[in-house]
Amino acid sequence: MTGFTDLDELLADFVAGLRSVLGDTFTGAYMTGSFALGDADVHSDVDWLVVTERAVSEEEQRGLNALHAELYARDTHWAQHLEGSYAPRAELRRPGQEQWLFLDNGATTLEWDRHCNTSVVRWTVRERPAVLAGPDPRELIDPVPTDALRDEARPVLGEYAAWAHEPHAGHPSGMSRWKQPYVVLTLCRALHTLETGTVCSKREAGEWAKRALDPEWRDLIQQALDDRPDPWGRTKQDSTPILVARTRAFADAVAVSV
Repeated sequence: MTGFTDLDELLADFVAGLRSVLGDTFTGAYMTGSFALGDADVHSDVDWLVVTERAVSEEEQRGLNALHAELYARDTHWAQHLEGSYAPRAELRRPGQEQWLFLDNGATTLEWDRHCNTSVVRWTVRERPAVLAGPDPRELIDPVPTDALRDEARPVLGEYAAWAHEPHAGHPSGMSRWKQPYVVLTLCRALHTLETGTVCSKREAGEWAKRALDPEWRDLIQQALDDRPDPWGRTKQDSTPILVARTRAFADAVAVSV
């Protein structure tokens, strides 16, 4: 379903493993992120949400950790970029403050985190269904109000403006080549959500922002869109002082625009 044979095989084995470990606790598995939004490429993370009938037991958690360690060792780059959470069915229906078991990108062990307990994830799973297994997600998630999406997007502007100014260890310019375009496109996504009350991919948000925002930022946004290849390799590369300065100026400008 993803367009990448080795990823489809990995996800099929993931679902089979989930059924084996969780048994009747397993409700469904769904793609989220760029694969659900229709804008994934070979460099995309593999974001997912697994729904369970109840909270995962300690024994089941040990089994899931073993499953994720086994998948991580597979001979495909996708295996090292799985990221998602285990959401109890009752807690998924509408947003709350609960922490869920979460697998971070590049990790093999689950931790408790609110990372996926958001309106954005619920909207994406419900409105852009990419079902690996289980029922239609509209049976599991209530409609997400546009105000809830905007409420999540609004603080992103200030948070990312502050992050843009934080020193980045090992990068004399102030940012890596990964962080610099990531800041720009994440801000574009937040602005798009504030404007439309919907969720879109970073690429779609960047294209929208080039049309909708001050032309002063058009080349910076295009540069962020173009600087896509090898995102993990770029974490070790330094950005340029000019790009960092312009990114910080862009972040400061949009942070006070709403």
